Order: sequence, then structure tokens, then C-alpha cells
Amino acid sequence: MIRILKLPYWQLAILSGVLVGLSYPPLHLGFIMWFGLIPLIHVLLNVKASQAAKFAFLASITANFISLHWIGFNSGAGFFPVFASLVGAILYLGIFWSGLGFFVSFIEERSSKGLIVLPFAWIAMELIRSLGVLGFPWINLGLTQTEYLPLVQIADITGSYGISFWIILINIGFYLAIISKDKRKYLIITSLIFVLVFGFGLIRINTIDDVKTHLVSIAITQPNINPDEKWEPESREENFALMHTMLDSALNLNPDLVLWPESAVPAYLRLSSYRRNPITAKLAKFNIPLLSGTVDRIIDKNGDKKYYNSTIFIKPDGSIKMYNKVHLVPFAEYIPLSEKFPSLKKLNFGQGNFTLGKEYTVFEFDSVRFSNIICYESSIPRIVKGFVKNGAQFITIQANDGWLGKSAGPYQHFELAKLRAIENRIFIVRCANTGISGVINPTGTVQHKIPLGKKSIITADILPAQNLTFYTKYGEVFAVLCIIISLMIFTSVWINRIK
Repeated sequence: MIRILKLPYWQLAILSGVLVGLSYPPLHLGFIMWFGLIPLIHVLLNVKASQAAKFAFLASITANFISLHWIGFNSGAGFFPVFASLVGAILYLGIFWSGLGFFVSFIEERSSKGLIVLPFAWIAMELIRSLGVLGFPWINLGLTQTEYLPLVQIADITGSYGISFWIILINIGFYLAIISKDKRKYLIITSLIFVLVFGFGLIRINTIDDVKTHLVSIAITQPNINPDEKWEPESREENFALMHTMLDSALNLNPDLVLWPESAVPAYLRLSSYRRNPITAKLAKFNIPLLSGTVDRIIDKNGDKKYYNSTIFIKPDGSIKMYNKVHLVPFAEYIPLSEKFPSLKKLNFGQGNFTLGKEYTVFEFDSVRFSNIICYESSIPRIVKGFVKNGAQFITIQANDGWLGKSAGPYQHFELAKLRAIENRIFIVRCANTGISGVINPTGTVQHKIPLGKKSIITADILPAQNLTFYTKYGEVFAVLCIIISLMIFTSVWINRIK
């Protein structure tokens, strides 16, 4: 390995990018992440801050192209908008690694504390990258470890940021073992960190309360309808017929709740009694509620139409309750700032022009409370945490990853749900149009799963959560602490420089 570190710095940056990119699902190579950053760490500690920023940017665009290339497979828009979104996302995300590289190298140049600040600065970078309308926590390093459940159980305390933190520590430990004369010492320390995290995870998995009381049975419907054809006039009746047939089959399984995916049928279900009444009649016959994805439209007091990506909860008595998606995908579901500047909606990137929802809605049946997350929202920890803190005892996820075909996107999306389950110690029930649907328990274990591209209905029993985790109560306190420590180290270095 020491010979590899003698390669030109630009090659080391690309090497780290390749290793990190390959660590993400669905390649089953998450273990590469334990040493994937070593080449980049060597670069950051041995070049000037301005050079470090460039090499870190190079590493980032390499890693993100490999892990996020599936963005370019979106069939919901034309080639140019899709290609532009892929390139834009990769370049935008590279800015964060570039800033991290500059910061770590700056600290190293002036105090030789680059390795000390690196894990804290990395978490600070991940948190900052998750904020705002362009926030993208999807690629936090925690996603690379979801196949190794004992290693991710700390997330109920630290959130996924704690997973990233120990990954950086492992990389630093191996790096020091490579360059140091006392290799044995650093290998022992690194192994100890790994064993402690792994051991803690095993204990947590075996002690999570799993009392089989008050189980809720849910029927998950995966219709596997081509999203490019769903709203075509010649396909609508066929799609409705399919969903009614699947509803009949689901109701005959006698669950407590039937779950349909995002935008399950090509209609405004709240507004169309013609489409909703036959559904309600079936629900009334079996006394079972339905949660379905739908689109919705509201005309405000000024006569303007507002469209929403929504969820409709239909009870057997015909009453309904709505949830409107609170975090839309920028440039896919809306144009940022278009609420303040409506003329932006006239721009055509092939996007929808939805309006942001405002409420963290909680649904209830049989004294059980739950909330629904729509598609991309499941990648954002604070949103799921917000629903659980607001009273949800389990979370459903409605998705439509059919736009991405059989690329890596749907697989990564499913793995993200494991992290959300562990962070909040709740059951997650995922229902996707073309897959992947399934049930994940509070330890991140997948209890039921419908493969990608298959039409199926399954039922699963889940246990509503009773208690809030540390992470659910206090959120990103660990990540904020990392920001504070990073700033303290920077301040110390700056003050000593002035002296």
C-alpha cells in the first residue's frame, strides 16, 4: 500500500473516488469504504490547501458519478434535462468535498492537526450538505454499511452521521498503520474501534424490545405499472382495473390496512367521487382503510390552482385525510423559488410544478398512529424524525422508482429505509410501484421484500413503537457537536497563527 501512496496526487484522488463510489449499494462492496479514503487522506495531508480543494473535487466527482450515475436513467424527462441534472448534481456535490479538502489541508499546513479535525469536519460537511432545498443526504457514508447491521446500530443515538464518523476513524487508523513505524499499535487501535462498534451493535440488536403485542397487519400492493404509460388515456382504464383487482385480493387477506404506492392511480382521488366511491364501497364491505398515493389540486382564494404530490387516507366510512409532500425534488417536482416567482414555472425541464406541503400529518386507525413519507423524503433523516416525534408509531413509504428502471437507484433507495428504521427504532413499511417494496424492523432487518419489477401483494405484521430514541428526541446533536469541535480547532489554529 505504501507504494500506491507514491502515485501522483491526481491518481490517488481518482483512486479514492473509485473506491468510495464502488462502496455504495447494490454492489455489496461496503467493506471497501473502510480503507477507500486512504489515498485521498494522504493527498490532503501533503499538498497546499488550494491544491487539496482541487484534488478533493476530483475525488468527489469520480465517486459520485459511480454511485449516482442512475440519475441519468430517469425516463420521466428528455435526454437533455436528465443529462443536465446528472452533471449538475455531480458538480454541485463536488463543492462540498472541495471545501472539506481545503479546510483539512489548511489545518494541517498550520498545525499538523489535519487528521484530528478530519472526522469532525467530514460530519460537518455531511450535515451542511443535507440542508436547504438542494440538500442531499442520500450519499452520506452511512449508506455504504447497511448490509452490516451491527455496524450501523449507533444511528439511534448519533443518526447516520455516527456511522460516517467511525468510517473516517477506521480509514485514519489504517492510514497511520501504513505510514507509521509502529504499525502494530495503530492496527490494534483501529481493530478496537471496529470491535467496539460491532459489539455495541450486536448488543442493541439482541436487546431491542420485540414484544408481540398489538400487532398491525398491513397488505402491501406492488402493481408494477410502467410510470411512463400510467397517465396515457388509452391505459387509464386498464390501470384502474388492475388496482381494483389487487385491492380485492388485498382485502380478502383481511389486513388492518391496505397500502398502495405513490401516485397509485391516474386520478385526483380526493376530487373525483366517480373514482373514489367504488374504492370506498369495497373498504366499507371489509371495514378496512386504504392509504394511497395520489395527486391533488387546490384552488386558492385568488383563483390560482396549486398541485400537490399527496397521500390520501380513505376510511371505510368514506372520511378522508390528506398529506401533501413537504420536501419536493428540485427541478423534478418543482423549480426552487417558484413559489415567490411564479414565472419560473414557465421554464420547462420536464418537471412537475407541485407545491410544497406544510404539515407533518399523522393518520390514525384502531388507536394506532402512523405517518407516510413520499419517495425521496425517505432519504432525509430529519423529515422521518419529525413525523415520529409528532406521534407516528410506524412509518409507511410510498415510492415510484419505476422512472429509474433496474438501475442502482431503487436499490439504494430501499437501503436508506434501513437507516431510518434504526434511527427511530420503528417499523418501516415500503410500498413502491415497481419495487422495491418490503418491511424493515427497528433493527434494520428486512422481514419481507418484493423484488424489483414484480407484481405482488404481501401482508406483514408490524409492532407500533412506544418510545422515542435519543436521535428522535434530539436530532442531529452529534453532527452539530462535530461542527462545534471543527470550529474550535480552526479557531485555535487561527489564534496560534496570529501569535
